[in-house]
Amino acid sequence: MTDILADLDAGRRRAASPDRAATAGWRVDASVKAEILELFDRGGDRTFEVGPLAFADRASLPLKRLHDGVDARAARDAGRPWRIVPGGTSLRAGAHLEPGGVVMPPSFVNVGAWIGAGTMIDSHVLVGSCAQIGARVHLAAGVVIGGVLEPPGARPVIVEDDVFVGGGCGLYEGVLVGRGAVLAAGVTLTGTSRLFDLVRERVIEGTADAPLVVPERAVVVPGTRAVDGSFGREHGLGVATALIVKDRDAGTDARVALEAALR
Repeated sequence: MTDILADLDAGRRRAASPDRAATAGWRVDASVKAEILELFDRGGDRTFEVGPLAFADRASLPLKRLHDGVDARAARDAGRPWRIVPGGTSLRAGAHLEPGGVVMPPSFVNVGAWIGAGTMIDSHVLVGSCAQIGARVHLAAGVVIGGVLEPPGARPVIVEDDVFVGGGCGLYEGVLVGRGAVLAAGVTLTGTSRLFDLVRERVIEGTADAPLVVPERAVVVPGTRAVDGSFGREHGLGVATALIVKDRDAGTDARVALEAALR
């Protein structure tokens, strides 16, 4: 395994790290993504055999080894660092999982991703390359967290601690979801999305220099807004958007709570 994959696996390096002095509180390390891109050009393809199954992929990007090497040492230190449920899940080398996480099948976690302690990755979830997922996050069934390797300087998607991301949500193009936020099922956010805050009566947008940021503890639901222009009005057309309808409260906590035993 190359040094970059070993460092990512062990959590010594990250594509983005918390930094209060940086834009939106996160510092991006573009060199991590540049080094990952170099791996795709090394060594061509090979077949990986896992029990009765075989996979064809880049020789320089093997599957993550879950039961030996650095992961075995982590297992001894932490007792049970994570639970990878059988049934079609795979993780690439260079994906880091903190202790206490659960990955339900089938799911895929790509190279450079960071998964925080106690996070639940539910069925049919994709965590894309270099995405940063915080502690005690719940990614519900069918969530897609976009990856980012091209261009190397682009921001990864970041989901901070204690966030609930509902079923079928999609987060792309460097979106940052603040600590404790709740995204209802079906919310899709990209770097150019508009987020309409009904609580504070404002429109939140990303820029070329800063990501779209979902405020901490915001409760976001899918909605629509009318299309401008006479043709749109004539035909009653609207486009999908996302709405902040409230801030997280005790009632919200109760609805999104995950039974501790499931972790």
